[in-house]
Amino acid sequence: MKNEEILRQLRDAGGYVSGQELCEQYGVSRTAVWKAIRQLEKDGYVIEAQNNKGYRLVEKDGADIFTKVEIESHLDTEWIGRELLFLKETTSTNIDAKNLAEKGDPAGAVVVADMQTAGRGRRGREWVSPAGKDIYMSLMLRPQCRPEKASVLTLVMAMSVLEAVQEFVSQTCGIKWPNDIVINNKKVCGILTEMSAELDRIHYVIIGVGINVNQEQIAVEIQDKATSLCIEGGGQIRRAALVARVLHCFEENYAIFEKDWDFSGLVDKYNSYLVNRGRQVRVLDPKGAYDGIAKGINEKGELIVERGDDGKIELVYAGEVSVRGIYGYV
Repeated sequence: MKNEEILRQLRDAGGYVSGQELCEQYGVSRTAVWKAIRQLEKDGYVIEAQNNKGYRLVEKDGADIFTKVEIESHLDTEWIGRELLFLKETTSTNIDAKNLAEKGDPAGAVVVADMQTAGRGRRGREWVSPAGKDIYMSLMLRPQCRPEKASVLTLVMAMSVLEAVQEFVSQTCGIKWPNDIVINNKKVCGILTEMSAELDRIHYVIIGVGINVNQEQIAVEIQDKATSLCIEGGGQIRRAALVARVLHCFEENYAIFEKDWDFSGLVDKYNSYLVNRGRQVRVLDPKGAYDGIAKGINEKGELIVERGDDGKIELVYAGEVSVRGIYGYV
């Protein structure tokens, strides 16, 4: 018997669950059930106990309990996140996930933290990671494909985050190529993917995700570019439930990618989320910046851009250039 199993049972019941019923279901004593209930209360849950009725979970509006037990009580995946490391504070969940990979942990292992002291974004930029507000997590995979095929996993995660977030907010979410999740033209999520591989074999892939969830105020210097789900949606979101939904959506999308180890089965859906599509963009190519119209992505995850000067089609690779909309962040 695990605490998350009792928590899930109480939540699903929506009313009282008798102690005897819990004893019989899990084959444990009443004392063991009582100890599990006490531990859940220490973790912040409100559980009513009444003679001849049993136990009832009291869900508090706006309560954001962010623990391993809470995440696991929402988890409905087959393999992703079934090994879950939860940390109140860490330097970087990507580093922690790499350590799990180097130790030989299985694919699907996930690290989640309430706070990071050395969070990183793309190109080594700092990712501010305060406690009690946001989601910082990293997923470790061991895809059985050539290394060049794995570059689109960043896009797979972007789709998955968008689909999960969309369940929690009413505003329409989009993807700014290649992997930023945006609401009202402002960024709410960043993704950093790292890989350990040889020429023809992948050792592991780490996908790090940072989501601005319950921040009520964004730093002045980035207010024009960044926002949070709370600010855009007008209320607090339960981070544990959102983590579980991201992992659920990723498992579904990864299964499609895994069929042929390419993005062909997902490209149309991704393009439907792409806010750059059909819009004028500026490509900051080291060989020389140019303007054009974004047409969507291809099966390799490259952005298809029709140049404005000569109509030539360019295929833009995420690792080589940055794309900014001419009018604003997107």
